[in-house]
Formats: sequence, C-alpha cells, structure tokens
Amino acid sequence: MSHTTYNKMWAEAQEALNGLLQRETEDKSLKPQKDRITVFQTLATFYIKYVQIFCNLETVYDQIVHPQKRLVIRQVLEGVMGRILELKNEMVELENSEFHYFDDILQDLKLSPEHIEIPIPRYFIKEKLKVLREREKILAQILINSGLQDIKPKKYIKPLPLEEVIRVIQISERARQGRLRATFMKQIYLEEKRERQARLQGVKGPNLDAAALRIQKVWRGFTQWKKTVKMREEEMIFLGMNPPPQFQRISASVARAQNVETKRCEVQGRHETEYEKALVSIKTHLREMEGPDIKESLQDQIRQWFIECRHITGKFPDYPNEEEGGSTAIFSQKTPDQVAAELAAKEEEAAVKKQTKEKGKKEKGKKKKKKKKGKGKEKKGKMDTEEEEGWKMAPSNFLPIMEEGNNQYKDVWQNRDERWNFPQEYDPELIKEEKRKEVEEEIRVQVDELMRQELKNLKLAVDREKEKKRKKGKKGGKKKKKKGKKSGKKKKEKDLTPDRTIDSLYEELVEGGLLIKPKTVKLSDYVGEYSYLGTTLRQVDIEPMPSLTDVRQLIALYGILPLGSQAVHEKAPLVKALLLAGPTGVGKKMLVHALCTETGANLFNLSASNIAGKYPGKSGLQMMLHMVFKVAKQLQPSVIWIGDAEKTFYKKVPKSEKEMEPKRLKKNLPKILKSLKAEDRVLVVGTTQRPFDADLRPFCRVYKKILLIPRPDYASRFVLWKHIILQNGGAVTKSLNISCLAKVSDGFTQGHIVYAVQTVLSERRLRQMTNKPLTAAEFLSSLARQDPVYKEEEETYKVWYAKTPLGKARARALMEGEEVGKGKGKGKDKGKKKGGKKGKKKKK
Repeated sequence: MSHTTYNKMWAEAQEALNGLLQRETEDKSLKPQKDRITVFQTLATFYIKYVQIFCNLETVYDQIVHPQKRLVIRQVLEGVMGRILELKNEMVELENSEFHYFDDILQDLKLSPEHIEIPIPRYFIKEKLKVLREREKILAQILINSGLQDIKPKKYIKPLPLEEVIRVIQISERARQGRLRATFMKQIYLEEKRERQARLQGVKGPNLDAAALRIQKVWRGFTQWKKTVKMREEEMIFLGMNPPPQFQRISASVARAQNVETKRCEVQGRHETEYEKALVSIKTHLREMEGPDIKESLQDQIRQWFIECRHITGKFPDYPNEEEGGSTAIFSQKTPDQVAAELAAKEEEAAVKKQTKEKGKKEKGKKKKKKKKGKGKEKKGKMDTEEEEGWKMAPSNFLPIMEEGNNQYKDVWQNRDERWNFPQEYDPELIKEEKRKEVEEEIRVQVDELMRQELKNLKLAVDREKEKKRKKGKKGGKKKKKKGKKSGKKKKEKDLTPDRTIDSLYEELVEGGLLIKPKTVKLSDYVGEYSYLGTTLRQVDIEPMPSLTDVRQLIALYGILPLGSQAVHEKAPLVKALLLAGPTGVGKKMLVHALCTETGANLFNLSASNIAGKYPGKSGLQMMLHMVFKVAKQLQPSVIWIGDAEKTFYKKVPKSEKEMEPKRLKKNLPKILKSLKAEDRVLVVGTTQRPFDADLRPFCRVYKKILLIPRPDYASRFVLWKHIILQNGGAVTKSLNISCLAKVSDGFTQGHIVYAVQTVLSERRLRQMTNKPLTAAEFLSSLARQDPVYKEEEETYKVWYAKTPLGKARARALMEGEEVGKGKGKGKDKGKKKGGKKGKKKKK
C-alpha cells in the first residue's frame, strides 16, 4: 500500500479516538451509575472500540515511513494500550472474573470476534532485533563451551573415483534402455495377438462412425460430471462445509505485498538515521546563527525587569534560584506590580506558618484520642457512600497522554500540506521549532549566571546593599540533612556482587541452567475458537468455562503488552506474578515460551526440580536469587518461570521429594516481589497442574493473577485438529471427517491431539498421502492409548478456583444478586397479603 492509504488509515484512527476521548470526558461529568449491567456494557463498548483503534494504529506505526509522524503515533499507541489495560482492570473489579464475554455487544456493533483480537505490536522485536541476535549468539556460544549443547557434526560424503562414477552411469543407462525395449516388444506382441484372434473369428473391420459416437458420448458425460463436481466443491467451500484448497506456493500478489512491506521497513530505518543526524546538525546551526541574538534579547529583557522593579518597589528584586526556574519565572507573563505583590505574600506566609506550627503541636494530642473513636464510624460511612453513590469511572493515567497526542495531531498533521514531501522524509521546519526551544533553554542558563552577577554589582553600586544571608536556606539545608538521616535508617538492598559484571553473572546463570533458551513459539500458534455462548450462559447464572481464545487474549494483556513497552508497564495496573493452572497438555509451558518470543524477554527457570542442589544453604539461596533478579532487571524484559509452582507452597512435602527441598523459595519469593517496582519489566510466571496441593493463602498472596486454563471445547478441538494436521505436513480432504474427530476427542487436551497426529503422520505415511488420503479412523488408536481429562478432574479445578480470592468474590456477588432478587419478590408478596387483610377488615 502507498503512503496516502496509511495516512488515511491514521486519520480515521485519530478521528475515532477523538470521539472516544470526548465521550470519556462527558461520562466523567455524569452521575454515578448503579445498574451493574449498564456499567459493564459501557466499559465493554469502550474496550472494543479502543482495541479496534489499537489494531489500526499498530499497522500504521509499523508501515509509515515519516520519522516525525511515527513519534506522535507511538505516543498515542502506548496511551491506547495502557487504556485497554485500565478498562480490563475495571471490568475485572466489576465482574470479579478474569474472563469476559462480549457476544451481544459484538452483535449490536456488527463485528466478528476477530475484531477484538489483541494484536502484538511488531516494534517490540523490530526495534531491538540486533541486540536479540547478539544475545542469541552469546547464549549459544556459552552453551557450547559449557557442553550443555552439542554441535551437530556435518555429514561427510566420501567422493567416488571417476571409474566408479562412469560404471554407475553405464549400469543405470543400460537398465533404462532395456526397459524401453521390453515395453516396445510387448506392444508388438499384443498387436500380433489381436490380429490372430480376428482372423480365427472372421470378424470384419471396426465401424468407425459407431466408435466415434460412443467415444463422444462417454467423453461428454465425463466432462459434465467433472463440471458438476467442481461446482459442488466450490459451493461447499463457500458455505464453509469443506476446507479451501491448499496452495503450496504463495500467490504473486501476496509475495509482492510482502516484498513492499520489507522495502518500507528498510526505508523506515534509512529515514530514521537521517532524522537523528538532522537533529544534531540543525541544533548546532541554530546555536551558531541565532544563539547570539537570543542571548542579547534575553539580557535586554532581564535588565528592563530590573529597572521596572526598582522603579515600583524602590529596590532591586531578588533573582530567582535555579530551583524556582531562573529567568523563566520572570517571563511567566507577570508585571512588576504582580512581582511586588508576590514578594509581600511570601513574607505574610512565613509569618502565618510560624503561628500554625505552634497551634498544631497543641492540637496533635487531642486528634490522637479522637482517631480511635472515629475509625469505626469512618468505615461505615465509606460503605454507605459507596452503596449510595454507585459506580464511577476511575481516573486514568493514559487519558492525558492520548489527549496530548491527539492535540499534537490536530495542530501539526491534520491539515498539513505535504505535496512537496513525496518520499516522506523528515520536516526540517518542525525540527527547527523544537530545537530552538532547547537552544533558548541552554542559553538562558548561561545568561542567568551572568545576570545574577550583574545584579549583585548593581545592588552594591546603587543601593549599597550587601547580599542578605538567607536563614531559610540554612534551615532548609538542615532539614534536608535530617531527612537524609531518616531515609538512611531504611534497609537498602545490598549488592552481593558489586565487583562482578553483568556478562559474568549472565554466563554463570547459563552454565548453572538457571537462564535457558526459550523456544521460538508465537502466541498465534496457541490455536482456539471464541466462546459464542458466554453472555447467554451468564444471564442464566451459569458460569461458562473460558475458551482458548480468552486465555490467549489474557496472556497478551497481562504479559506481552506490559513487558513489551516501558511506558505502559510504568503507568498501567501492575502485574508482578501470574499463575497458569490447568491439566497436563493444555499448553502452559507453550504460553511461557510465547511470552518470551513475542517480547524478546530472557527466560529464567526457578522450578523446584531445576534449583535442587544448586547454591545450597541460606546464603547460597540469597546469592542465587540476587543474581537472577539483578540480571533480569538489567537485561529487561525478563520472565522468571516457576514450573510446578504448587511445590513451593506444599501443604505437606511428600517423602520422595524431601531431598529436593521444594519449599526453598517460600519465604524469599514474597519479599522479592515486593522489591519489584513499576520500572522493572520482570514478570514471575508460575505453571501448575495440581494447584490444590498448595497451601492456598500464601499461594494466592504471591500469585494475585490466576488463570485457569481448561481443556478445549468442541469448537476449539475442530480448529486444533485442522491446524495440527496441516502443521505436520498432512492434507485435509473429504475423506477426513474432522467433525467426527473433534467429537470423539472430547476430554483430550492439545498435547494429546499433537501426540496422536505426530504418531500417525510418519515419513512413510506422508509419502503415501497422494494415493491414500487420511481418514479419521487412523488417529483413534493413538488417541485411545492416552488418558483424557475426566469431568471429575475438571470439577476439582473449578472447586479449587472458587476458593481463591477472586473466585470467592464472584460467588459472593452472585449470592448477593440472588438475595436482592428474592427480597424484591418477598416484598411484593407481603404487600399483597397486607392488602388482602385490610380488605377483609373493611368488609366486616
């Protein structure tokens, strides 16, 4: 696509965003809403529309070539990402559930589930591709040097001598000639045999007209049959009953589009380097050409201010400190009268502060006594106000960012004439505007130093005033020192490895098997179908099991978006630890590896089985955790994976696992999670297939976000069978009934399906594919050898999840809803009964 199409796409996205921002500002002024359903619908519509804008902005940012436009788009894109996370958090708090269903809203907006799929921004990997490649090389080299990874030996082919080569060619050529001679002789023999039989029977020569008619009849019937078969096949593909034909080669148009995309990325990089060079060159040019004039005009303005102030107040003013802003405080659109008024106000404030301090000391004792009595009343008051007020949108950290980006688009880019800039290179005028301010600031600092000295000289010469020593400054200095002493009392994290470099720590962790190489798996490979009955089931008070698509979206929201963007991670609702719970084979490890692949994160393995026997003792454990988290923070983003997470929080350690010390991390893990700040893009991900074996309270304190991954439903299994068969080189034809396979494999997980497909599709079977297409019966034997996930096991997971804090909150909310419904019904019945009694009395 061309530059104009992407510019139009950007304009449409900005227009949609502008409408949403206006709606959000209007909703702030509205009264709080009490109806939970209407609140959820407003949040869900905002969420869906922001996701659509996010999709458009992501494609625009990836393909637009103009470097200055990309800066504005990036700002808005990060703002939209953060707002989506905020809205998701609001929905979780409202519904007390991690999974939400938008079937009815999508139907109203005439959208399909694909429209709310969270896209993964490509710049997460593109912008640090060189760093990631270098890191991969270093990791591979360390693994080879330590003997953890074997080098595949190259197959050595022994060359044949010339005589042997000639002999092989002669043998094959003679065999070919022999075969040709044999077929020729067979044809001659059959012709002679036919002639002999005709002579013996006395048959006349063939009737050519009858033969021609017969051939025509058969041929026309065959061609018509082929046409009807083709038409029926096309109709079935159109209706979605049959799979579309598989094209081995990529079509020419798709290849051309891919080629254009790669070229655009090259141009993007070239324009970016030119823009960076221009920033430096234009700034130096402005400093040389306009710097002296700016300096002179600033000095004249400040001198004029000196004279005006002395004329009004009768003395020269005090020059503002660097903390107050220097000369910027002078030129903040204030007249000398206002400056004089400010000085008088400051003196009055100082006098008032002294009086308030003395009163405050007396009142402190009285307040402490009243606090204890007031605590109970305050809590009740808060609860009552919340019930009365209802729901109101929480303040957002990302709305100001989006508004700023939106205003910048309106002011600069919306109506800008760019006919002169066909190649979409940087705009030098915009750079000049930006850099002129920077040059002014730099010169202002120099001018401030000069003018302070000049003011001192003026005071000494004209007013004969010596510089007053400010007592406030000394007091402020003492206070700062005291503050420093107080802050010093807090325990700071000790650096246990101050003399060591990050490279040496990295190497040690790799050699120890604590830092591992993630598998290259994309999140899109986690295939599943959308749940179309979620809303209807919830309306009937039945909690639906989440689909695989819902799980995939949550991994993108809680893991990939915050880890990929620093700006989003700092201001969005913070997720430090994530737990993936579910039966074996549902793809928990795959999701961990996908997290690392999509964000370029380092993967640390702190599973109980992996750290067993490594760094023994308390000091050893502290050293190990210090090294892991130091490297993780330094080389962020990082994912710390704890496999079989329930072992760290065992209720009772089994005898077979006592030597392994599975509970080593139990005490240290919560402390480390507390030390993680919003700036640290580090995510702890736990995976467990037996969460019910863990002590629930400490387990839920560490893993505040818990995702229960279920076995796939029918729709997901149908998609999975197709995807996995095609992935392993198979072909989906009419003879392969995928619907039957999806029905039969109820209770089996993705891992079971993958195993069944890989056992059937051997090299030999793939060679036979053209003559002998696949059938459903072939996969049944390999499926039957495996144990499925029974309903009883699934129920145990549901019961365990109901005991978690979010599960309890969900159950409580449902119970309250039922009680409210019953209460309304009882009220009506009582009213009827009372009315009936009164009527009887009146009749008497």
